[in-house]
Amino acid sequence: MEAMTAPNHSATVRDWWQAARPHTWANAFAPVVAGTGAAAFHGGAHLGRALLALIVSWALIVGVNYANDYSDGIRGTDDDRTGPARLTASGSVPPERVKSAAFVSFFVAAAAGVILAVMSAWWLVLVGALCIAAAWFYTGGKNPYGYQGLGEVAVFIFFGLVAVMGTEFTQSGSVTWVGFLIAVAIGSISAAVNLANNIRDIPTDAVAGKNTLAVRLGDVRARRVFTFLTLTPFAASFVLAIAYLPVLIALVALPLAVASTLKVMRGARGPELIPVLGLNGKAMLTWAVVTALALAWGGSMLFSYAPLAGPR
Repeated sequence: MEAMTAPNHSATVRDWWQAARPHTWANAFAPVVAGTGAAAFHGGAHLGRALLALIVSWALIVGVNYANDYSDGIRGTDDDRTGPARLTASGSVPPERVKSAAFVSFFVAAAAGVILAVMSAWWLVLVGALCIAAAWFYTGGKNPYGYQGLGEVAVFIFFGLVAVMGTEFTQSGSVTWVGFLIAVAIGSISAAVNLANNIRDIPTDAVAGKNTLAVRLGDVRARRVFTFLTLTPFAASFVLAIAYLPVLIALVALPLAVASTLKVMRGARGPELIPVLGLNGKAMLTWAVVTALALAWGGSMLFSYAPLAGPR
């Protein structure tokens, strides 16, 4: 069903920018940065492929944000929500234009993905197609899985496991336990960002029949899960220290995560939860950048001194 408000065609560039939800872009940037760090630790970093992976990830998240705007808008689930107004639900843009914006973003992701696959492994085209399908059917189609409590699972898989390990693989040709652990860490805190958004919308989502994970868990348990997911990267840092002790410097991002979890566990609601998204995004990106830099430094040291060991 189309949104009830008649389009007034008054959307500005700023409106389109907000609909792309730049506060979520850390979810796209962090896995590529961290995956590149994992590749660099084993001497396989490649700037060109890293940039292509970044385009793929960024275009996907922009696409899924526009797709959510469209799909939620035509269902009416965005008619009463907390946070920035949506293009479709507000009636400022015809639904089909928002849908087109989503598919243009997916096309950009597909184009960069195909180039990356040609440079590394052809079967990555299939992985990319699955990512785009997941992005659309999160809230699109007749039975969107985001309405069945699987949104955080999808974020964990696609913006965690697939994005990090895919980035590492396309650069180094393999996936290591370091890359896998980083993927789990990034996937967890990325899912926490999504969960915080859904905790904020529990009252309206429940009424609209949008059974997100937060709605299914209930307010109290959802907040506990959020805390666990948010702190996972910092637990991972201690395990990564087995490979290279200086990665512990990534704990510098812990205060941001603690501030986020304290706000959530103290019962912040509605608009009070909006800053949590930014805090978690900053914590995730800081952790990813610092971890990647530490691993890249460790890799440069390792491969610089490797020849001194002589032939094996």
